[in-house]
Amino acid sequence: MFTIRKATTNDCALIRKLAQQVFPVTYRDILTSEQINYMMEWMYSEKNIRKQMEEEGHVYLLAYEECEAAGYVSVRPDGEDLFHLEKIYVLPYFQGAHCGSFLFREAIKYIKEIHPAPCQMELNVNRHNKALHFYEHMGMTKVREGDFPIGGGFYMNDYIMGITI
Repeated sequence: MFTIRKATTNDCALIRKLAQQVFPVTYRDILTSEQINYMMEWMYSEKNIRKQMEEEGHVYLLAYEECEAAGYVSVRPDGEDLFHLEKIYVLPYFQGAHCGSFLFREAIKYIKEIHPAPCQMELNVNRHNKALHFYEHMGMTKVREGDFPIGGGFYMNDYIMGITI
């Protein structure tokens, strides 16, 4: 049984710690180690997590099993009736325990609380990420795809998936 807690800027170090345990493992067979290191700093330095929260409208939700952090999800508004699920990661130990689907549903629940009217939620997923099937199982469909420059000569080669909520 998982519980959820909205993160504060006091949780930036915890989010970074969780990311260090999940992100490299998730992408080791998809991205080069150079790109993984670049993206870890770009998305998960404590400074950048704080900036995401304070300036870019990201809301992080942390999943716990009892007192142990198990994963996180972040969403942000991306237009009048559009939200973007930025990140959803579960520690390897908790994968297969439905923590990902719990986090996904909590993200939707949060969006509905702050935006009761119908809206869209989209996310980027690497075209080679096995999580693609998870998102399809959760009701998302491929909307478009692209190769998005992220700096340092690197690209995110993603599908954009969407769901009406």
